[in-house]
Amino acid sequence: MHSRIPLFVLAALSLASAGDAEARRARKLGGDKYVANGKFGLGLELGAPFGINGKYFLSDDRALNFGVGTLYDNYYDDRDGLHLYLDYMFHPFSITNQPAFQMPFFVGIGGRVWSFDDRRNRFADDEGLAFGVRVPIGIAFDFNKVPLDVWIQLTFVADLFFGYDDRFGPHLEGSIGIRYWFD
Repeated sequence: MHSRIPLFVLAALSLASAGDAEARRARKLGGDKYVANGKFGLGLELGAPFGINGKYFLSDDRALNFGVGTLYDNYYDDRDGLHLYLDYMFHPFSITNQPAFQMPFFVGIGGRVWSFDDRRNRFADDEGLAFGVRVPIGIAFDFNKVPLDVWIQLTFVADLFFGYDDRFGPHLEGSIGIRYWFD
């Protein structure tokens, strides 16, 4: 008889908390739904890569993020060259919505092309081409009263190299940027 009482109490507590679990699942992950303040933005990206960045919203929370610039890999491999990328971005929620700004979380998947020179051997003409998969993740400060946003992101990259000694190169890149919104 005594062994059935704890089992009954456990079952009653489980049933009582089922409604709370359902309510937690119904809430959005992290915060409110993000709705972009503009349609097309263009700006500057600093870090890896360095160059011009643009974003075009396809819907309230989905966008194409693109960039062209230079990428300097001085830490490990001493490579530099032209870098082009395009990402499909998701903005699943806004961490905070204030009168002055929104702070959306974003994650995406995309690709890149990197045409580079290897500067480790200054006497050899050691050029290469890399095609890579990018997975950027970050946050933005999307200002509500001025047509600007400032963002920071980390990007996991897996490159396949062609015409070069290395064949595969996974690494992490970081960048910050600012964009002006035209629409």
